Amino acid sequence: METDFLPPHLRKYVVEQHYEKYTPIDQAVWRYILRQLKSYLSKHAHESYVEGLSKTGISVERIPRIEEISNKLKEFGWRALPVSGFIPPAAFMELQSLGVLPIASDMRSIDHLLYTPAPDIVHEAAGHAPILIQPEFAEYLRQYAQVAKKAILSKEDLDMYEAIRELSDLKENPGSTAEQIKAAELKLETVSKNTTHVSEAAELGRMNWWTAEYGLIGTLDNPKIFGAGLLSSKGESQACLKPNVKKIPLSVECIKQGYDITEQQPQLFVTPDFKTLVRVLNEMADQMAFRLGGLQGLNKAIEAQSVNSAELSSGIQISGQIIEAITDSAQNVAYLRLQGPSQLSFKDKQLPGHDKSYHLHGFGTPVGFLKDYPSKDASNLTRTEWADIGVEIGSKSRLEFVSGVVVTGTVKGMTVVEGKTILLSLTDAKAEFQGRILFDPSWGQYDMALGAKVNSVFGGPADREAYGETEDFVAKRVPAPHYQPEELKLQTQYGRLRELREKNIQAAELEKSLSDLLANHDKDFPQDWLLRLEALELTKARLSNSALLAKLEKDLQGLAGKDETTKNLIHDGIALSGNL
Repeated sequence: METDFLPPHLRKYVVEQHYEKYTPIDQAVWRYILRQLKSYLSKHAHESYVEGLSKTGISVERIPRIEEISNKLKEFGWRALPVSGFIPPAAFMELQSLGVLPIASDMRSIDHLLYTPAPDIVHEAAGHAPILIQPEFAEYLRQYAQVAKKAILSKEDLDMYEAIRELSDLKENPGSTAEQIKAAELKLETVSKNTTHVSEAAELGRMNWWTAEYGLIGTLDNPKIFGAGLLSSKGESQACLKPNVKKIPLSVECIKQGYDITEQQPQLFVTPDFKTLVRVLNEMADQMAFRLGGLQGLNKAIEAQSVNSAELSSGIQISGQIIEAITDSAQNVAYLRLQGPSQLSFKDKQLPGHDKSYHLHGFGTPVGFLKDYPSKDASNLTRTEWADIGVEIGSKSRLEFVSGVVVTGTVKGMTVVEGKTILLSLTDAKAEFQGRILFDPSWGQYDMALGAKVNSVFGGPADREAYGETEDFVAKRVPAPHYQPEELKLQTQYGRLRELREKNIQAAELEKSLSDLLANHDKDFPQDWLLRLEALELTKARLSNSALLAKLEKDLQGLAGKDETTKNLIHDGIALSGNL
């Protein structure tokens, strides 16, 4: 599998698809869902959908191989790679920004045929991949990912992500106990109640939900479906177009609308065209810390209590947990404080010697203009100009900022990158502001970043690979299911039916084989309906005069009385059973 093009910190999310792990029941579930979706969505989805299924190599008959999807997507400037269940949002967005569609290789169980709480190959492949052939939407997705990977993610977001992942994995795993699921539900409920603010990442998550996942396109009175969450669920795709679901014109206000992943949505947003998605995205980006910078951007990072980066006007990037932005009387940022492991970078590359082990306990630096050069960024001073104010290697210097911050010490080093002095290193240094000691000589060497303004504040460390793993980039795996002997027997019977169809068995041989198979199925699994539905399809296609037709239809109608969900599934299946 080709992953060399990925940064090392992203490769850990890529898994082998292990196609052989899909059971005959998995294949039957895929086939049922895709037949239903293709029939309905050919009329109600954006015109790119059905065309996209074909162009991305997604077949109704079998679960796709992700490598084959990737080869098809390369024609449209994308590729696909298999991952395991939920991956952290920051990792998902960075992959998409590189033109990679992460596809969860897991397959939903028959119990979650209409909807699964966990990402699976139906949602990712049949939902996301087909629309990527639409160039304007693909461009929106790329731009969205570039914006999203700059978003500030809060500690609360990480807690919520972990709680959702744990619950979804348990619900999808047939080996989970009711007690385990209940405990995970309570954990998610507690985390939700304790959420105090909506971060940038959460707002972008909402935008993604109302566009790429649950978006409608066209007019308010006759929209078409393009969101992958709807494209991968017939139940939701049918429900979403009904009048009781409010249709709202898409605007940046969608980021204020929360959602419940366990319920069908009472309202959806409609974009008139794919170009509007980019316009709304840019309106959102203009409100984000990476474009705002300054005190407003820093306050977002402080509230998040996570690892973020501040980029000064010199280009130096300071990464870590930002805990304080001290301001002067004009409310300009005068001093920046970080706690815990911190990193200094330039153009997203860590500066030699300034990793998080060196800055293990935090970092602090003045921000602003020097009194001696009140209109010139200190990073742009020439060696002569520095010398004029007494700043030379080995000299004892006193630097006073317009803000009132004063730094004294002996100059040990000056870091110059691309003609800019971005860092001064001093010994016996002291930094103070209005009587407050910000750095004491006993603390060791003082590394002072230079820059008149905070131009940008963005999520995560600037050089993520060098910084090392953070909480928002932990890789986990969906636990493999363990099958009981009875489940293995059921899979064997599904496998036999699939073999009859794929080997094109006909006439008397088919009738006898089907009769024997159904006799065993009646005895062993009287409540299973999907195998009987597949047998009905095969009988209609190849044994139109067989007595098996009446038997199968009677059995299925009997099973349809079990409950409303089963009834609808069976009746929808019967309706398409003659269309092979």
